[in-house]
Amino acid sequence: MATTAKAASGTKARDFTVKPLFAEPYFVTNIKDAITPKQVEYLKGITMIENQVNHISEELYLFDRPEMKSIKKAVDEALATYAREVMGIAHKLEVTQSWTLMNPPGVGMHGHTHSNSIVSGSLYYAPMPDPPGNMVFERHNHYRQLDLAVQAEKTNIYNAPRNAIVPKEGDLVLFSSAVHHYVEQNTSNRNRHSIAFNTFVRGTIGSFRDVSELTL
Repeated sequence: MATTAKAASGTKARDFTVKPLFAEPYFVTNIKDAITPKQVEYLKGITMIENQVNHISEELYLFDRPEMKSIKKAVDEALATYAREVMGIAHKLEVTQSWTLMNPPGVGMHGHTHSNSIVSGSLYYAPMPDPPGNMVFERHNHYRQLDLAVQAEKTNIYNAPRNAIVPKEGDLVLFSSAVHHYVEQNTSNRNRHSIAFNTFVRGTIGSFRDVSELTL
């Protein structure tokens, strides 16, 4: 994608071209067909503890549970597609930790990134409240952000400070663990349920002859 336009320089308009340099992807697929009512009931019944403002499951290796077999299979298939088609790598992305989250009415989720992870995911396994509480990705981590306000009418893919996705039941969202993100406040009168997880690569990375080889 490139943008060509004219800009005023004094009294003379000059042509200019804007081209994308890098892009930060997020990936969405729907795996509702892999989630059974029994699994939804099981997930909603997991013991939860307070997690700053929302609630997180005591179980932090959720996908290791036999009750999660069909969901884990669908997630693994999506991760394989993401590694192959989006990242362009031959390595396997393997889920490390996985947990459930619940945002009651009036509660969102603070901005954060995921440590010791390459790709993170959110799975909306149950019917969403209305409105659903968007997941918002931010361009910058605030500690290094310059306070340069973008004019609303000039917002585009190059300067937008944030981008939101509207989740729906069954959606699986994959994204770089390094991207800063938060969840908007749940303004409905229903709980907002999701599963979150982290991943890391399996296989050999680096080069034997360059003495950078690492087998994971």
